[in-house]
Amino acid sequence: MAPLAALAALRGGSRRGSGPLYNLLGRAAVAGAPRAGALAIWDTKTAAAGEPSASRWLSTSLPALSVALKPVTPEEQEKLSHIRNIGISAHIDSGKTTTTERILFYTGRIKEIHEVRGKDGVGAKMDSMELEREKGITIQSAATYCRWKDTRINIIDTPGHVDFTIEVERALRVLDGAVLLLCGVGGVQSQSITVDRQMRRYQVPIGLEEFHEGVVDLVERRAFRFKGKAGLEIEEGPVPEELKGEVEARRAELIERVSEVDDELAELFLSEQPVGPGQLAAAIRRATIGNKFQPVFMGSAFKNKGVQLLLDGVSAYLPCPTEVNNTALDTSRDEAAVTVPCSPSGPFVGLAFKLEEGKYGQLTYMRVYSGTVKKGDFVVNSSNGRRVRVPRLVRVHSDELEDIAAASAGDIVALFGIECASGDTFTDGSVSLAMTSIRVPDPVMSVALTPKSTDQLPNFQRALARFQREDPTFTASNPNPRPPPPLQRACVVDCDVGRPKVNYRETVRRRAEFNYLHKKQSGGSGQFARVIGYIEPLPEDDSGAQSAPKFEFSNELVGNNIPPEFQPACEKGFKEAANAGALIGAPVEGVRVTLTDGAAHAVDSNELAFRLAAIGGFRAAYADAHPTVLEPIMKVEVTVPVEFQGTVMGDLNRRKGLILDSSQQQEDAILQALVPLAGMFGYSTSLRSNTQGKGEYAMEYSHHAPVTKDLQEELVVGHAKARATK
Repeated sequence: MAPLAALAALRGGSRRGSGPLYNLLGRAAVAGAPRAGALAIWDTKTAAAGEPSASRWLSTSLPALSVALKPVTPEEQEKLSHIRNIGISAHIDSGKTTTTERILFYTGRIKEIHEVRGKDGVGAKMDSMELEREKGITIQSAATYCRWKDTRINIIDTPGHVDFTIEVERALRVLDGAVLLLCGVGGVQSQSITVDRQMRRYQVPIGLEEFHEGVVDLVERRAFRFKGKAGLEIEEGPVPEELKGEVEARRAELIERVSEVDDELAELFLSEQPVGPGQLAAAIRRATIGNKFQPVFMGSAFKNKGVQLLLDGVSAYLPCPTEVNNTALDTSRDEAAVTVPCSPSGPFVGLAFKLEEGKYGQLTYMRVYSGTVKKGDFVVNSSNGRRVRVPRLVRVHSDELEDIAAASAGDIVALFGIECASGDTFTDGSVSLAMTSIRVPDPVMSVALTPKSTDQLPNFQRALARFQREDPTFTASNPNPRPPPPLQRACVVDCDVGRPKVNYRETVRRRAEFNYLHKKQSGGSGQFARVIGYIEPLPEDDSGAQSAPKFEFSNELVGNNIPPEFQPACEKGFKEAANAGALIGAPVEGVRVTLTDGAAHAVDSNELAFRLAAIGGFRAAYADAHPTVLEPIMKVEVTVPVEFQGTVMGDLNRRKGLILDSSQQQEDAILQALVPLAGMFGYSTSLRSNTQGKGEYAMEYSHHAPVTKDLQEELVVGHAKARATK
């Protein structure tokens, strides 16, 4: 029975805690060079998927230049060939932490298996936060390391909930491989259709659901059964007689599929020569690292079946650090893209991809891309040029730390006592390189947070500063800080949390001119400045979003009517005016300000006068430029059983959503829609109510678009009342 058919038969399986479908992407393509390779495992009985993560694979096409960096020596290659850096990510409740717990057990890193939200009160090793163990979900990515046979594996367990997408983004940025877990009960999610096309036929289960005993390896033509306590006893033997026909048919199809993406295997296939296990495994590895193929395994982590074969697959098919291309920017050559060889003897280059405040101070997670760093070394922060000392170097095992003397290329470690921000690059000072940054979307929602007592204000301020360093998605401003969920627990601050607020924007719809004179005389030197020009909207793309920068200043002055020393003050004034529009006080985006002329006074003109004149000129023209309020529009994907499709579509329409597409996958309807963020508050509860708890959705920011006329009037009136009460 093909896995997809088995999937349809598994819907009655356990709804929580079972082993997942794994898809190990050989390199995560997140804000860097395209990643390579993939490995997948199909589960025969798995947990139901929750809300899918809105994260997505990203890639860039920067042309890498050859630079004089030290190449990897044969000795270094041999050592690095036994290292794998992988991450585990998936939808919420798909078994990421359950899988990691088994990996740590089978590799000897932990002595007992504890379940997520287990009855023993201990909880999984990788969920070390109190809030994680209370909620039974992963909130922040956690790192660990283990050894399987002769391979050292660094692992990052990432959250699955859509609210913690950035944790996935920044973890995948530094990994060579990623484990994507998909739900067998709920079916392959719509965003995984591409992967699903290649995961249908590459391993055979021995039994399904409660009768699941093991799997058959099509490469080796061997059957594996998992018995004894926690599946520690692996019984290997020949393929059962009743499965031999299906196994041979599947193996022939596997060879055919791999030959489509591997020339060496294609020659054997076309000449109808027999393909041995070694030849097939080598072809699968080449195709996996080339990101052309995803081998599939079956297993059930919760039932302790197949995890050891997963570890074998990590070693056999996923790339080591030298088999991927890491791209950096050479800041000494106009940020030209360069390839950094993973050489331990090369110049030191490391990326701080995650910060965490611990009981001993700030813990900085770092991926070492080149060279070696030792305890006591001095390193240079490329973002600010500061030279700092490394006082302590550790390997991380969830909430446990192991001191080490040095770390070299290919390692993922942590440093203590270094002040930096997430995304900073460190070098030994001999090169001017910066690793490409992590993609961080702009925030579209905020909440008001106020300490309940003034004596908690110092802790509150320290908490805000801490989270701004740790979390690139976190921004704080007065009066609208937007804290992450663990704020109150982590910093011992009792807070009043206001209603969520939508981050509206303003823009203009037509060109308007200004000719503004700022003049002030009150004895002595006065202020005099005149600015002349116009403001206009920037071009929009098909979605209605601006395709150009949010704000653009164009200096078209001819002559010296505005002296050159005052022109930067004009630009500064226009930008300052754009920070708050006249309608609701929201930032003005998608606007270009063009300065064409002006006038100055020999005595009374100065930088302040021209800055104030620019502010006045912008505001004067803004009223005539048909200003409008923009609201964030979210791209929403809803997966529901077909019988609830009409009800859900009606609910989206009531929320002013625009249905873009509707398709069917097996028994589910997949709806794609654009919905204003303001209409998505409380949607999770509504969806569960409308679908008897069977629906799920994911959303991500799409663009800002004009609000309706009645909503704009409501927002303008509300803003005016709020200003009047201050």
